Amino acid sequence: MPEKFDIVRRQNHIVRSVYFFNEGDGKNKRLFGGKGAGLMEMTKLGLPVPPGFTITTEVCNRYFSNKCRLPEATMYEVNRNISKIERRTGRKFGSEKLPLLVSVRSGAAVSMPGMMDTILNLGLNDKTVKGLANSSNNPRFAWDSYLRFVQLFGKIVFNIEDKEFEAILTSIKQDHGLTDDSEMSERLLREAVTKYKGICQRHTNRQFPDDPYKQLQLAIEAVFKSWIGRRAVAYREKYNITKDVASGTAVNVVAMVFGNMGTDSATGVVFTRDPTNGSKKIFGEYLVNAQGEDVVAGIRTPQQIDKLAMEMPVTFKRLLRSCKRLEKHYKEPQDIEFTIERGKLYILQTRSAKMNATAMIRTSIDMVNERMITRKQSIMRIQAEDLDQILHRTIDASYTTGIKPVASGIPASPGAASGQVIFDVNRAISDSKKGNQVILVREETKPEDVPAFFSSAGILTSKGGKTSHAAVVARGMGRPCIVGCAKIIIDYSTKKFSVNGRTVNEGDIITIDGTSGNVYEGSMPTLPPKLTDDVRKILDWAGDFKTLEIRANADTQESARLARTYGASGIGLCRTERMFNAHGRLATFVDLIMAETDDSRRATLQKLGVLQKQDFKEILQIMGGCSVTIRLLDPPLHEFLPSLESSIYKVSGLEKGGDTPAMRDAQRVLQRVRDLVEVNPMMGHRGVRIGITHPEIYEMQIRAVCEAAAELESEKIKVHPQIMVPQVGCKKELDYIKKIYESVKSEVESRTGIKLKISFGTMMEVVRACLTADEIAGAVDFFSFGTNDLTQAVFSFSREDAEGKFLPQYIEKEILAENPFQSLDTKGIGSLIGLATSKGRSVKTALEIGICGEHGGDPKSIKFFHKTGLTYVSASPHRIPIAILAAAQAAIEHGQPKKRARMLA
Repeated sequence: MPEKFDIVRRQNHIVRSVYFFNEGDGKNKRLFGGKGAGLMEMTKLGLPVPPGFTITTEVCNRYFSNKCRLPEATMYEVNRNISKIERRTGRKFGSEKLPLLVSVRSGAAVSMPGMMDTILNLGLNDKTVKGLANSSNNPRFAWDSYLRFVQLFGKIVFNIEDKEFEAILTSIKQDHGLTDDSEMSERLLREAVTKYKGICQRHTNRQFPDDPYKQLQLAIEAVFKSWIGRRAVAYREKYNITKDVASGTAVNVVAMVFGNMGTDSATGVVFTRDPTNGSKKIFGEYLVNAQGEDVVAGIRTPQQIDKLAMEMPVTFKRLLRSCKRLEKHYKEPQDIEFTIERGKLYILQTRSAKMNATAMIRTSIDMVNERMITRKQSIMRIQAEDLDQILHRTIDASYTTGIKPVASGIPASPGAASGQVIFDVNRAISDSKKGNQVILVREETKPEDVPAFFSSAGILTSKGGKTSHAAVVARGMGRPCIVGCAKIIIDYSTKKFSVNGRTVNEGDIITIDGTSGNVYEGSMPTLPPKLTDDVRKILDWAGDFKTLEIRANADTQESARLARTYGASGIGLCRTERMFNAHGRLATFVDLIMAETDDSRRATLQKLGVLQKQDFKEILQIMGGCSVTIRLLDPPLHEFLPSLESSIYKVSGLEKGGDTPAMRDAQRVLQRVRDLVEVNPMMGHRGVRIGITHPEIYEMQIRAVCEAAAELESEKIKVHPQIMVPQVGCKKELDYIKKIYESVKSEVESRTGIKLKISFGTMMEVVRACLTADEIAGAVDFFSFGTNDLTQAVFSFSREDAEGKFLPQYIEKEILAENPFQSLDTKGIGSLIGLATSKGRSVKTALEIGICGEHGGDPKSIKFFHKTGLTYVSASPHRIPIAILAAAQAAIEHGQPKKRARMLA
């Protein structure tokens, strides 16, 4: 052990930062990371795990707080544990006879496949490689391992791009007429190692480090740094992995075992259940005479795991036994990495399998039926947000009948996507930001390509298998993906690919079908998603646990039907202005705004009333007696007219033709636009303020609701409309509109002889209304928080300006943890909602309270709304399944809110 650590060894107290696998708590993923915890747990279970140790996530955090310097005691502890590996393996780190080699691997508290770095074969130099060659009696294997080590070390520690190393390898193979790396002799591998080290020296201006202890320290630091690498940060942002979920990465140092020692050696990845559809069968791939990076990188297309039963039957049986034991122990399908060294099986990692939503739901149901887990556990194991994946569109098979695909590959992640072929990851990102649909096409993908995955509609690779990096990450994201499409020949230099005599250029449109593996030229028609029986079963189970009602934001008959299909128990927001904007109606509403006489205004209002009544009738009938909350007109009137700029431009153009009727009409519109245009429309003449200054509009809408309800009731169709007044800031505003509501309702009841069941309430989106909720509660039957506008008001943010200009930087610089328009700010807006809820129910214990902003479909926000004791949340129809599952998970995790429990008692 180097002398520089002696002073540390003499310290009286050393903060422990390194744990050997048999010493740590395999359940403490936050401290040891998922990978380290798994290795510790498997060691205690007696599974064949190579000896090793874990450097904790706390060291990672201290490393960054210490300006990227390792704590003084860390390397002393590391080297002490290297000695333990030496004793267990009989090998010596840096030995020229029996050298010990190790892998250095990352591992955060949550699985982030491929997002951080790994270095294999560490400990090799020009002397130890000879010892490895002699002890293995396989010089070619030794130099192959050395070559792999130098490339990985150069890439990860020195940030050298792979293409520099690959150019050297390609040149050597071409010079000797070789096509595959496996054909390279020991002599050629030696030559490549020398050239690889030369690349590293040119980049660093120093010799490649030969001291294994120095290699180890540099590798540990590089793995820590990968925590803040571009792809890891992008992944955490995408999946909202905040510091309270995972803080830093652990580092695992493990004795190397070799799958590249010949035909009796192999490496692979196996899932205990199929991650694409959840079926109960072993699923995986392996490569003979290879190392793990070959499989996950997709450099070579591996064999299906079933073939291992024929090639190595005894080892295959051992692998199956390990799979069953691990799944039973963790009560989760497992994703297992293994290596076979000269016939002996080693398990290198186990983690809960990354599956798409379809597979997660299937396995949840199966494991309940197998009595492995309970229904509560089955609901809690599914990420609510992932249900968005089940709503992907599929290719219309009737259209593709008789159409031959241009190519076929391995279906790795289901769903269909059409888009422009893009070969470059940076262009994929930039084109997506312009609004283009992109299909990322690569030979194979690398972890650093992940930011482009988020921007792409689908991924297509010519190499790799179902357990390659592209497949695993795409499945986790729910992106359609095809891998191993071997007939596609990609030419990056000319930006095109060729297949069966056809050429597809960058920018051309293709369609990929991640369910069948087919690739088509052009854009193919797709079919809307359908809820499967499995999804319905999970949602039914969730319905038994949730206490929050889940309603929909729906403004049309189509969206109302969709909401019912997806399980909504009502409509929490029906925006009447969307009806005015419908095709053929906008002109009528513009006529109302432009009306100059009472007679013309009344005639236009009558036309609009007929249209609105019919809309309300159809939506109320579709919802079959469920609550339908109809919001009266909210946006300012000028939004229905042309913009000021376009009006000025039109008038200036018409003036050239003299005084014509068209020019006079354009001038009249321009003047009206000038009368109505506002400096700050969000805080201007909108909502209830329109109802007070133009009561005839609200009267028309209220009458349409009442008459629609009366006509349906006369047909023995039960309905429950709710009239909601927007933008209320004080009770007197509400009182003014309520008089109109009561007058119209009474008149319709008197005329029809039908007693109407209509609730009257307000949208809580003005801060003053929340602060005076006890006053307002006396005048209403319900509150509905408009969390979008409330967030703008409380933060004093214009959403469009914030998201387009400074909000991304706020999140990047950790001024805000996340976008408050996507996930509720529970401290600020949440406190206001809690206050208003408490004040409102102090006046009316049974006051119905819901929310109808976009937060109604956000699982984290739903958890808060459940704990606050709200009655319902309202979300867009496509997010109804997500909201149902999230509400059930909130109820299971937190129980029934005390306030609501008293209210319902």
